[in-house]
Amino acid sequence: MASVQTAAYHTSMEARFAAAARHSRLVRTLRVAVPLVVALSLAAILAISIFNPFRLLSKLPIDIGDLVVSGTKITMESPHLAGFTNDGRPYEMWARSATQDLTSQDHVDLHTLRAKVVSDDQSTVLIQARDGKFNTKAQLLNLQKDVYLRTSTGSEAWMTQADIDMGKGNVSSDEPVDVKWLGGTLRGQRLRITEKGDVIRFEGGVVMNLDNANLPEPAEETDTRAQPAPAAVPNADAAAKSKSSQPGQRREVNRP
Repeated sequence: MASVQTAAYHTSMEARFAAAARHSRLVRTLRVAVPLVVALSLAAILAISIFNPFRLLSKLPIDIGDLVVSGTKITMESPHLAGFTNDGRPYEMWARSATQDLTSQDHVDLHTLRAKVVSDDQSTVLIQARDGKFNTKAQLLNLQKDVYLRTSTGSEAWMTQADIDMGKGNVSSDEPVDVKWLGGTLRGQRLRITEKGDVIRFEGGVVMNLDNANLPEPAEETDTRAQPAPAAVPNADAAAKSKSSQPGQRREVNRP
């Protein structure tokens, strides 16, 4: 009986010693891990502060507001980006805020944004949207929600989604689009703008309404073809003289 109790006692003591040993190892590990985690966190915050990834947006001038760091994301307040497209056309972009993930430095999420691009003919295109994603490396801008375009020539367009190639000047949308210009309105299910705006194609249930009142009046054409000269009216005296001088004609004189 005593031997059984002694064995149980030794087993209990061994379990307690094992638990104490595990606790000691955990304490030693935490003594090293916790300061290491704190140091790494401080180093990460310091690196973010010094090596701000937003400076890699482009080599162009950029104005920024306050920066907020949350995990791997950085939020910039009131950014303003200005630069040139691949073919030398200037553009500018403003936003209420912009967010970038450190794991994807070429992509920026924009909120309440505006953009301005100068076309080849020096006309200006203004773009507004509630949300957008900008690929700084490929110069691709994806717009979402309440997309509005206006040109300095008087044209307007409303869309819910649009993809804009800032370098090539192309615009595409697979959502319904409404367009208004001085000569009328147009609605289509899809839009393609290529050749830097020279080619505009609407697809899917296209409906166009023309406003003749606003259309420019065509210039009046004048008929410059040569008109035939009017026939000459014969002179009465000349006709009588010619008649009296005809040969073989006798003049009869009645004498009383």
